[in-house]
Amino acid sequence: MEKRNATSDFILLGLFQHTSFHIFLFIVLLTIAIASLLGNALMILLIHRDHRLHTPMYLLLSQLSFMDMMLVFTVVPKMASGFLTGKKSISPAECGLQIFAFLTLGGGECFFLAAMSYDRYVAVCHPLRYNILMNWQLCLRMTLGSWFLGAADGLMQAVATLSFPFCSAHEIDHFFCEAPSLLHLACADTSIFEHVMYICCVIMLLVPLFLILTSYSLILAAVLYMPSTEARKKALVTCSSHLAVVGLFYEAAIFTYMRPKSYRSANHDKVVSAFYTIFTPVLNPLIYSLRNNEVIGALKRWLGKCTNLKHQ
Repeated sequence: MEKRNATSDFILLGLFQHTSFHIFLFIVLLTIAIASLLGNALMILLIHRDHRLHTPMYLLLSQLSFMDMMLVFTVVPKMASGFLTGKKSISPAECGLQIFAFLTLGGGECFFLAAMSYDRYVAVCHPLRYNILMNWQLCLRMTLGSWFLGAADGLMQAVATLSFPFCSAHEIDHFFCEAPSLLHLACADTSIFEHVMYICCVIMLLVPLFLILTSYSLILAAVLYMPSTEARKKALVTCSSHLAVVGLFYEAAIFTYMRPKSYRSANHDKVVSAFYTIFTPVLNPLIYSLRNNEVIGALKRWLGKCTNLKHQ
């Protein structure tokens, strides 16, 4: 098979066709993406401005919101410009950068969710020792560690994926550059790298998931022994919000990266990828704000200050 020129671009086939129904879906998706950016930006603003939210839990939550914003910026602008202008080409350098950014953010989010589960475990099971066990130094280490592990995975997969020779057919049946979709275009044997990538997925997905499930198992056991009904309710409400985010994120990520190759479908991959790159980020601020009295209180105080400034 003829190998493509090293300087030629890839073609992203995209998510939508130019039909009335797909144009409607594109508008809906773009609206959701904008709402995601606004919602997560608002979460970061509230956490930054309200001193009552200057705790390790909300620091981790602000990082999660920042990651969700960057995830949308990584995927949506290129998808939207390709659909609106018809220019669907992407250079190898841009493709590699998109793979790196996507995996850095996705992998980092896995470890952030694990860190947040540990924070909830300490808050529920060891409330009197919370400031000792969940101190700012540990919080900073978990933050930097999550970013580093995500970036290491992203850099390795981006460099390795683009090191393969690609065939003359360089159309990527996706709306952004994702390593599994790009490997379909390789002319060389990619089986060894696919096994390595699978092991990375196990480490990046299942290890944090195991830590999360362990933390919440211990939390559930502690909640059942709480004498106060109000305390049990508060603990369950706080933790159920986190579990909802974890469930949405991990279900989509495991479906995409840990399915056998024989069960893969380009259309299914695109739909699931749209779910966890666009839909999940808009749900995170809604889940954490609507079910969190501290965030709602911070929002009311901020709106009150804005109203007072307007009347002055």
